[in-house]
Amino acid sequence: MPTLVAFRALYFATLMMLIGSGLLSTYLALRLAADHVDGLWVGALMASNYIGLALGGKLGHRLIGRVGHIRAYVACAGVVTAAVLGHGLIDWLPAWLFLRMLVGVGMMCQYMVIESWLSEQAEASQRGKVFAGYMAASYLGLILGQLVLVVHPGLGLELLMLVALCFALCLVPVAVTRKIHPAPLRPAPLEPRFFFKRVPQSLTTTLVSGLVMGSFYGLAPLYANAQGLANEKVGLFMGTCIFAGLLVQWPLGWLSDRKDRALLIRIAAILLALAALPLALMPRVPVEWLLPLGFLVSMLQFSLYPLAVAFSNDHVEAERRVSLTAMLLITFGVGASIGPLLSGMLMKWVGPNLLYAFISFCGVILALRVHPGAVTGLHRVDEAPLHHVPTPDSMTSSPLVAALDPRVDEQDVQQQMQGGGDSPGTPAVDATEPSPPGGNEKGRDV
Repeated sequence: MPTLVAFRALYFATLMMLIGSGLLSTYLALRLAADHVDGLWVGALMASNYIGLALGGKLGHRLIGRVGHIRAYVACAGVVTAAVLGHGLIDWLPAWLFLRMLVGVGMMCQYMVIESWLSEQAEASQRGKVFAGYMAASYLGLILGQLVLVVHPGLGLELLMLVALCFALCLVPVAVTRKIHPAPLRPAPLEPRFFFKRVPQSLTTTLVSGLVMGSFYGLAPLYANAQGLANEKVGLFMGTCIFAGLLVQWPLGWLSDRKDRALLIRIAAILLALAALPLALMPRVPVEWLLPLGFLVSMLQFSLYPLAVAFSNDHVEAERRVSLTAMLLITFGVGASIGPLLSGMLMKWVGPNLLYAFISFCGVILALRVHPGAVTGLHRVDEAPLHHVPTPDSMTSSPLVAALDPRVDEQDVQQQMQGGGDSPGTPAVDATEPSPPGGNEKGRDV
């Protein structure tokens, strides 16, 4: 408890940011549905947000390095607040795409500031608790953002003002802090070719997870609205689904530490494909069935990214794990940018049920692509399986989040963030067994 209290200001900032972000996504989807705008635009808005998050990872490093952490955080929070209010001032959808991208860019920079503070001020023995507190604040914020609609189901401008209020309040704890500023940030190096060869199944899982989660956050409110749910029940549906994602993390961690993670990914993918079928095939789902089915599907879809992270870390050396995290987040962001566009297009052509048909199809593809028997164990690290740490499901984090993970040695992380690790061009060499010549299929672990 003293550890969590010590970081209460940063947790509060995270909570406010995620309340605003979660409410904004659902509000925009319902607002467009009320104006009879097709799902393609809703998907494009969510895709723009994830594109902004991906761009913010690069721009955030430069901005923080130029003006410092607090100034960068304050500036980005101001831009996000203005962009949120801009949705109420401009009633032109192409402009909304740009505004959503601005929100994504600004929020990624804010996450990077908060995470660098948590990383530097948490001792190695505290990182598990600090990381869990950060994850809990993220999920709680997303859930509360949905439940706002239960209390206030109207779609007037007052909800946009509430979102802007949340982003304004998240400024306060960071702006008035007396804690020591974190050290300047350096972008984590990327080694795409290395990771494509070393952990292809983990990257596939991450990509599919991005397709599913981007589609869910952007278009699930539209699906629920098309099922005849009032706005307050849409908020309840979304809150229930996100709560499922939080609830599944701890039993998932217990299983992940004891069972084959590749097998768990394949089982989760098969169950996801089956669980999503009723929502895809039934034209009208009663509320008493919609909530439990949505809860079950969400438990499974929120399991994919944490399993992919743990699975990939089992086969990558400690000095490369910050780069791995950056690669996983970029892969997730690509999927989360494409997913809402594809599912939104399908919903426009066929109907709202195609959202869960798309999710079921993604589960089938993942089940076919992940083969536990293809894992050779050639590059498995000595300490594997590493302790599973529940992680946020979405792009609500920067590559710095790896530094909060107690599986990553503090010295290795610092060396990697300062460019002291292996260079991106260094060929992959296993510490215990030589890599097969030519980088053939036997060199693929995951």
